Amino acid sequence: MTRMSRARVARRIAAGAAYGGGGIGLAGAAVVGLVLAEVQLARRQVGNGSTPYVPNADGRYGQTYDTPGAPPLLLAILGDSTAAGQGVHRAGQTPGALLASGLAAVAERRVDLRNVALPGAMSDDLDRQVTLALADQDRIPDICVIMVGANDVTNRIPATRSVRHLSSAVRRLRTAGAEVVVGTCPDLGTIEPVQQPLRWLARRASRQLAAAQTIGVVEQGGRTVSLGDLLGPEFAANPRELFGPDNYHPSAEGYATAAMAVLPTVCAALGLWPEEERPDVSRREGFLPVARAAAEAASEAGTEVTAALPTGQRGPWALLKRRRRRRVQEPDAAPTERTGHSSPP
Repeated sequence: MTRMSRARVARRIAAGAAYGGGGIGLAGAAVVGLVLAEVQLARRQVGNGSTPYVPNADGRYGQTYDTPGAPPLLLAILGDSTAAGQGVHRAGQTPGALLASGLAAVAERRVDLRNVALPGAMSDDLDRQVTLALADQDRIPDICVIMVGANDVTNRIPATRSVRHLSSAVRRLRTAGAEVVVGTCPDLGTIEPVQQPLRWLARRASRQLAAAQTIGVVEQGGRTVSLGDLLGPEFAANPRELFGPDNYHPSAEGYATAAMAVLPTVCAALGLWPEEERPDVSRREGFLPVARAAAEAASEAGTEVTAALPTGQRGPWALLKRRRRRRVQEPDAAPTERTGHSSPP
């Protein structure tokens, strides 16, 4: 699928999400059905066990930073098991801990992390997770990071419904005053037990949802970072290094790679990252119609999309940026861990 055709499909899905209805057609359902069957087989083959370990990384990071009059920043993580950090053994290896420690280093402030992500969650669980994240009205998160979408694809959830739930979650968080960054649907074509030609079909379904997610998020005032292409070539080239023992969830190195891509956008959303006055043409950055920007982002690692200009004849416009990644390190000390849920991913 070309980027222009992906943009048209993404725009159609986003419109269906906004106005109701508009599920996938029979051909799309058949494709996703094949992907689902193959991924379910992959899940049985990876041998996760009945009670995989999910570290609890909640707590305070950057303890050495004590800025008078500046309370800790509050970072909330929402989504599925990728957001929760399933597949690693230490709390400091989870994406939440990596982002919290990286944010603390950039901001030179302490950061409180609260992770409400649920392994196995689909986008329709975000409403519950947002309620948890906003439960304390005296402590609204400064920044929320959402990683979701893989389970929607493998469970044949219509993309319009997925985007509708995600858009609603972003709208609620933004209305409450939180900044929002969404890591869009990862590339299911990189799951090692999934064989060709279904790898290609899984990749197409994943990128199609990621592009539609981008449109929905940007229209609600959030930012997105593409994880699909990031977790594609890099994971495919280094499966033993970047996938965990189950060959399904990322390893510690894989989560660090994803966190490096997301951290600059998290910092930019909080005004902590230097913003150039003009997009860097040499890095193929620029202002594009949001659907085209979404399609471009779905195809390239770590690409950020954020709202830019008022709606014109070609619809809303967005700024596409390819930020330089900042290396993140596992915290020296992390909060206590606990055993978590078992549903992938």
